[in-house]
Amino acid sequence: MTAPIAPDPSIDPATDPAALLSSALQLKSRRGDETIDAALDFVRTHLGMEVAYLSEFVGDDLIFRAVSAPGFEEMAHVGGSMPLDQVYCRHILAGRLPELIPDTADEPLCLDLPLTTAIPIKSHVSVPIRRRDGSPYGMFCCLSRTAKPDLTERDLDVMRAFAGLSAEHVNDKIASRVAHDSAYDAITAILQEKAFDIVYQPIMDAAARTPKGFEALCRFRAEPYRPPNLWFDDAQKVGLHIELELSAIKAALSALPSLPAHVYLSVNASPATVVSGRLISAFAGLPAERIVLEMTEHAMVEDYDHLLRELDKLRFRGVRLAIDDAGAGYSGLQHIVRLHPDIIKLDMSLTSSIDGDIVRRSLAAALVRFAVEIDAAIVAEGIETEAELDTLHALGVPLAQGYFLGRPADLDAAKAWFLRPDLTKKNAM
Repeated sequence: MTAPIAPDPSIDPATDPAALLSSALQLKSRRGDETIDAALDFVRTHLGMEVAYLSEFVGDDLIFRAVSAPGFEEMAHVGGSMPLDQVYCRHILAGRLPELIPDTADEPLCLDLPLTTAIPIKSHVSVPIRRRDGSPYGMFCCLSRTAKPDLTERDLDVMRAFAGLSAEHVNDKIASRVAHDSAYDAITAILQEKAFDIVYQPIMDAAARTPKGFEALCRFRAEPYRPPNLWFDDAQKVGLHIELELSAIKAALSALPSLPAHVYLSVNASPATVVSGRLISAFAGLPAERIVLEMTEHAMVEDYDHLLRELDKLRFRGVRLAIDDAGAGYSGLQHIVRLHPDIIKLDMSLTSSIDGDIVRRSLAAALVRFAVEIDAAIVAEGIETEAELDTLHALGVPLAQGYFLGRPADLDAAKAWFLRPDLTKKNAM
């Protein structure tokens, strides 16, 4: 629990700007909800009142979003509500009541409201919290069951200062919520409308220059264009990444009957999607021996044992496992060691300009030897030049993909590879 920020009784923040600034800076260093809770504790203690709260206006109600009221929880608690027409807020916003009320007995409008005598409320200080567009969000409020004739405009300034800090965090939460809702709606629309296309990049026999398989990649139609990883990142944030990955995987695998029987398809899935156990049904009825599951780095593996159990179920059916990003860093190597893949994909950061870099060549050669030891195939990603391909082939890398060999394209372009006279002849031999 975070310790509260209590006013120094020997210092009056209203007359000591340095003390006020110090307290404000302490608050700003905290997380959003902690800032608001500490701000309420501070102003309630400073003003000598029983209750402090931050509220939100929702329809015709006031909802308590944060409360500091030790011993008076029956008066206000987080999540509680009151009708707006029974409280002071609308009158303060309209200017019919002042923000600073040392004694409610001096305000006839207060005396007309049943709440004043029901609690009772004898003193009240309240400052509007506004959204960034200027519209009212709610109130930052303190109240007491005793009159406080010594309250001054300086006390109101303190209240406004800490209300301002709280408003920053309120608006950050609003912005985050709006962004979340917007992303959720966008991903939901993509799922409902299948607003994406699948493209297929050939994975080539490095010597024969013929496709052995294709990696299926997702391209989204929404405007403005955004890279696919950003859509999957948004889906992750709003809890729809498994649904989006499964939708893309099912769409990609629908191409299998259209491709020659000796050709495989590689589909990408995050560890979370594998662990969900839903890939078994996604692969049902398909030739599992032609499916390669490529593990992506969209999320960290939280439970390798669980992941391995789900992978074992898929591999028992004939699905092969590929691990990408080999040579890119520790996480990729950790995956290889723990998951014992059937295919290791050398990352582009390793294969790029490998023909002129002895360090890259040495590391690639080591991974090739390692793959031989564990009986795994090697695929070199990101090949963009003839020299890179020749170097990797000389190192013993049998399979490669990259723009030099073939760009991602639609299914018709993938099928067209096998209608070329040179490939038709090779396949017939």
